[in-house]
Amino acid sequence: MRAVVQSQARVTVETQVVGSIGAGAVVLLGVAADDGEAEADWLVDKLLHLRIFENELGKFDRSLRDVHGELLVVSQFTLLADTGKGRRPSFSGAARPERAAPLYEYFGARARAHEVTVATGTFGAMMDVELVNHGPVTIILDTRDR
Repeated sequence: MRAVVQSQARVTVETQVVGSIGAGAVVLLGVAADDGEAEADWLVDKLLHLRIFENELGKFDRSLRDVHGELLVVSQFTLLADTGKGRRPSFSGAARPERAAPLYEYFGARARAHEVTVATGTFGAMMDVELVNHGPVTIILDTRDR
């Protein structure tokens, strides 16, 4: 799994807001073909405890749990793009929708199990994602890096 983590956001599908958060993090989540629940568990744990929020001295010293932040999780298979050859990205490393959708749902459920408020986009829909990249802070998490 690969995730791009940024600040507050909202997701709109056909002019209707389907997910929105205030203070917290938006997670653009790509599910790889060989991912399973173990990867989702690791990524949720890493994300909830990653110290990417500032303390009173302006230092990254607080986690999402510390600041009681919310999550907006948006499925994004394009994070698994392979651009190594040619000019057209290959998405063969991304999980097929029938495998990715349950893992996407599982990811959100695992975060909720840790008493985190989780909003989501609509899996497989064409979405407009609006986000505030505060700082700016952008963190990339990949289960292959563990």
